[in-house]
Amino acid sequence: MKRSPPILLALLLALGLSACATPQQERPFQMRNLAKSDIDMVTDAHIAEVNRLSRELMLKLYRRNPRELAKAPPGTTVAQRMYQLFEFPRKTRFDELHNRYGIHAVPLAFDPAFQGDRVLALMVGISGMIHSAYNGQDEFFLLDEIDQQKLYNSARNLEKIAWQLNNAHQANGEPFLYSNGLSEVGVGNLSFARTFGKLIALQDMMARIVADTQNRTINKVLHGVTSTVLLPI
Repeated sequence: MKRSPPILLALLLALGLSACATPQQERPFQMRNLAKSDIDMVTDAHIAEVNRLSRELMLKLYRRNPRELAKAPPGTTVAQRMYQLFEFPRKTRFDELHNRYGIHAVPLAFDPAFQGDRVLALMVGISGMIHSAYNGQDEFFLLDEIDQQKLYNSARNLEKIAWQLNNAHQANGEPFLYSNGLSEVGVGNLSFARTFGKLIALQDMMARIVADTQNRTINKVLHGVTSTVLLPI
């Protein structure tokens, strides 16, 4: 990522210190922010939002698919699942998923032979993929770098996953996971589509910010959302 020049950095430091002395401020001053550029703070904000949306998506999936949580070890709660996925540092090995993580865990959610928790498989896939797009970091500082191509690829993968979630069915015609649904009059639950749309937009925006800041080019690969092959992160 492009870093602030020394004069601008000094100005930012001075502004930060003066803000610290201000009696009323919306955000408390934190010393570690002195080691961040403006792009670092934008990146942190994106990470916080995609994590919030991922938790929201996971909660919605368990509400629509309570049978999946029943496949977990006895006594497992949604809150415990949330902690497993978003604890710090991130857990990347799940025995229930044969230690698959990120894009390698997603296919389990749509595998007819898989007998485990499909919500866990899908969310370990989505959250792990997004986490990998940010280099496995939860916070960025001055010397950290980020790859715009990983961010772009993750957005395209989210499009593919959203399509699978709506269109992949078992042999009996039942969806692997229930998500969006329409009533007889064409109105129904589209909250899943909205959440995926927000995640995709955030990843695309971050990819563009990084590319523009570094004067880099994003390799916009041709792909079909109907393909189950996910792009590398």
